[in-house]
Amino acid sequence: MKVNPFVAELDKIHFYRGPRAIFKNLDIKIRKGCITAIMGPSGTGKTTLLHLLGGLLTASSGQMQVLGEDTAHLKDQGWLNLRKRMGMLFQSGALFNDLDVFDNVAFSLREHTVLPECVIRDIVKMKLEAVGLRGSEQLMPAELSGGMARRIALARAMSLDPEMMLYDEPFAGQDPISMGVLLKLIRTLNDSCGLTSVLVSHDVHEVMEIADEIFLISGGAVIGHGSPAEIRKDASALVKQFIAGEPDGPVAFRYPGAVSIEDDFLGDAHAQ
Repeated sequence: MKVNPFVAELDKIHFYRGPRAIFKNLDIKIRKGCITAIMGPSGTGKTTLLHLLGGLLTASSGQMQVLGEDTAHLKDQGWLNLRKRMGMLFQSGALFNDLDVFDNVAFSLREHTVLPECVIRDIVKMKLEAVGLRGSEQLMPAELSGGMARRIALARAMSLDPEMMLYDEPFAGQDPISMGVLLKLIRTLNDSCGLTSVLVSHDVHEVMEIADEIFLISGGAVIGHGSPAEIRKDASALVKQFIAGEPDGPVAFRYPGAVSIEDDFLGDAHAQ
């Protein structure tokens, strides 16, 4: 029997917010065992894509398979079971402010398993060891630096040994050292734990360093796809503008439809 090399497949996905089309015929396949980055200009629906994969949003039309499940047939319990096979690192970390580090990491284990506390204790310590923060169990979120909080959130996301990890802007607001630590952790955990990782980020340099495959999306569709080396060589003007960080190009610096500055400032005088 042929093994499917993809853990998620989005086929002709349409998604609307009111009358605005976020995705139009979006086609993306996430390859098993890889770190796949989703990139593109602001407002193109990168985080929305993560929410579709996690079942927090429902596509207007199209087909989606995630971890072997046809999501069109999933109801509430089906999605809950599927989410247990995923981990999510939110951009803010989203730690519970009233719980210490230990209880934050233990939360999903207590919520979704019947493991005894002695086993939960060992798992929590192993996850904290994996992110380099064993010994921080009694700290509260307010006592953590931004980089530490992101790593604790990663330990919590890994607590149920997911098959797929979703990262929403994991490098946002991090200093260079914390960013380097996160890059190493994402790569190491993906490879050592046999994960598949989907990463949304604006940080071009970091993504180019860590990703196996990149999808660039804009205007509701994929405009560039390939390895970091292939993306660097892409001939598309929009892809080149995004990768180089150029302020003007296909994505214009000035707001579209604005009248000339002369007419805007002197229009009343001209009318007289």
